Amino acid sequence: MSSYLELFGLFVLLMLPFLYETNHIFRYYFKFLIYYGIVSFNSIILIPAFLTRPCDVRNLLWASTWCHRVTALIGLRWELRGKEHLEKDQACIIVANHQSSLDVLGMFNIWHVMNKCTVVAKRELFYAWPFGLAAWLAGLIFIDRVRGEKARDTLNAVNRRIKKQRIKLWVFPEGTRRNTGELHPFKKGAFHMAIDQQIPILPVVFSSYCTFLNDKKKILNAGRIVITTLPPVSTEGLTKDDIDQLMERVRAQMCETFKLTSAEMLQRYKPHKSISPSVVNGAEAVAAAVANSSGYAQLHVGAAAASYETYKSSAGKATMLKTL
Repeated sequence: MSSYLELFGLFVLLMLPFLYETNHIFRYYFKFLIYYGIVSFNSIILIPAFLTRPCDVRNLLWASTWCHRVTALIGLRWELRGKEHLEKDQACIIVANHQSSLDVLGMFNIWHVMNKCTVVAKRELFYAWPFGLAAWLAGLIFIDRVRGEKARDTLNAVNRRIKKQRIKLWVFPEGTRRNTGELHPFKKGAFHMAIDQQIPILPVVFSSYCTFLNDKKKILNAGRIVITTLPPVSTEGLTKDDIDQLMERVRAQMCETFKLTSAEMLQRYKPHKSISPSVVNGAEAVAAAVANSSGYAQLHVGAAAASYETYKSSAGKATMLKTL
């Protein structure tokens, strides 16, 4: 019986490289398994260390030191721009776009630059043990999005502490992660907090993941991401009446940076076909470039297996190709 089990185990081991190279669905789940598995394993190891200084945001530096190596294992590369804004020893509210759980890997790679930084996360993540327990011991702020009044009380208490201790608070103002090639409407919470304590907003923009990640088609391949930190936006002298204007100004800056850095990343792929200048328009440019670039052809599923839908650009009236 044991010999059969050994043969079966050997067969599985021999099949892994074959499946990894030929099946994009297997590769997608295998990479996320590595990602979540290593983070969970590191959480178990780090919990005893975190207990020596519970709920201290400096614990996240230990976590990032252990977890950022996952990046190389799944083939991602992060490039940080605007480091001088991120490394300042100041209290601020960081607002960043949210495309995937892979955003956390990007954060792990720049945590040593941010130094004292914590994150606002949904309460449900706390129950994803061991990660949730380790995250709480590392100082993450969990809020109950269903009970709005309780969430506001939690954030108000946190807001006073981050200003006093010069902590950076990372918020995803879109709320839900969506890899759609564009920034979605922002919620006002982060901007309320910044104005309440008169601390700056620090916009951080991740370039599009469209060249290497497609959750609907279960594709995750090697990719490069630019993380851009924009200059801080002051809130001094602003009141609650200025929130809408402040939020739209910050979002507009982030949208423009998202378009530019995403287009730059896409241009690093040698194109099969030229892209008409008339279609270079935000998220549609991202979709068009992905569809026409060898970068997408290299997604190990082959050009014939890649699926796209055709649609018309309302601005240029040009035919566009978009990854499903």
